[in-house]
Amino acid sequence: QVQLVESGGGLVQPGGSLRLSCAATGNIFSIYARGWYRQVPGKQRELVAAITSTGNTNYADSVKGRFTISSDGAKNTVYLQMNSLKPENTAVYYCNFRLPSVNYWGQGTQVTVSS
Repeated sequence: QVQLVESGGGLVQPGGSLRLSCAATGNIFSIYARGWYRQVPGKQRELVAAITSTGNTNYADSVKGRFTISSDGAKNTVYLQMNSLKPENTAVYYCNFRLPSVNYWGQGTQVTVSS
């Protein structure tokens, strides 16, 4: 059974940095893309960043230049380096592995940006 395990969330001051990690356990093949989404109460989950199996990346406009997504295919992991964090980046962050016929989601990790 495949599970995505996230780590790295927490409380950080505005302007600070965090690095989120997500590792897949179990056998997982033919991953089309890995990504990070976030959700705040009362709003839909939204894409933050994604990276395809060929290395193409896509970012939400609000995080371009501050966040960097990367992955390690051999380890089935995906990372999100978040710099220059702002209070509006506060959310629960979820990792996602997209396969042709199924999506896997992590359990979510809270990121709080506050002084």
